[in-house]
Amino acid sequence: MSRLKILISNDDGIQAEGIARLAAAAAQFGDVWVAAPQSQCSGMSQKLTIFGEIAVERTAFPAPVQDAWAVGGTPADCVQTAIRALMPEQPDIVFSGINFGYNAGFDIAYSGTMGAALEAVMNGVPAIAFSKYEGGSWQTAERYLPRVIETLLQKPLGPGEIWNVNFPGCEEQECRGMQFDRKIAHCRFYQNVYMPSADGASLQIGKSRPGPEQCEPDSDIRALLDGYISIGTVKSPLFA
Repeated sequence: MSRLKILISNDDGIQAEGIARLAAAAAQFGDVWVAAPQSQCSGMSQKLTIFGEIAVERTAFPAPVQDAWAVGGTPADCVQTAIRALMPEQPDIVFSGINFGYNAGFDIAYSGTMGAALEAVMNGVPAIAFSKYEGGSWQTAERYLPRVIETLLQKPLGPGEIWNVNFPGCEEQECRGMQFDRKIAHCRFYQNVYMPSADGASLQIGKSRPGPEQCEPDSDIRALLDGYISIGTVKSPLFA
C-alpha cells in the first residue's frame, strides 16, 4: 500500500509550534508537505486572495517533510496553491493546525484553521482540523495525537464534512479521554467584550468565556470544559 500524501497548513503561520508538532506526528502516517501563511492569519475564515500575486517561498522546516512553503496569503490560499500549483500530486488528505486556541462553538465560523480544512473539501480532498487550548501543557495533545489521527483516518466522512479535533491544555493524567460526535455548542468560547476608552474614541476588546452550565451536555465546548478531547464534524454550507 502506498504512503499517504499529507498536506499540512494552519492559520498561526509557518513558524508556529503547533504546525511543527502536527507535521512530526503526521510523518508516521505518510509523506508530508507543508504550505502555511508567512504570518499570523487567525480569524480569516475561508478568505481567498483573488487579485494580483501571492508570494511563495520554499523554506526549511523543523520536521521531516518532503517540502515546505511560506505563502504570502491566507490559510485558504495555502491549500489552493499547494493543491493546484506546488505539490507534485494532489494530496490524499489535508491536516490543519494545531491551532493556538480552541476552534469550537460559534468561533468555528471565524477560524482560519477551519477555513483551510473547508477549502480542502471544496477541492475534493478530505480534511481534519486540530486545535488546542492556548494555555497549559502540550502533554495531552502529544500523547493522543497519533491515536486520534489513526482513528479518524479509518472513519468515513459525509459529503462536505471535515473532522474537528480540540485538545484541552491539561496534563496527560488529568485528561478524561476522548468524546466523539460532539455537536457545535450554541455559544462562543472566545466571546468579545467591548469596553469604551476614557475619551470614548475607541473600544478595547476583551474576552469572556462560558461556564459548563451554558453549554449543551453533548457539545464540543462542554467536552473541553469537562476535561475531554472533543471530536466532531463540521460541514461546509455549500454541501448542505
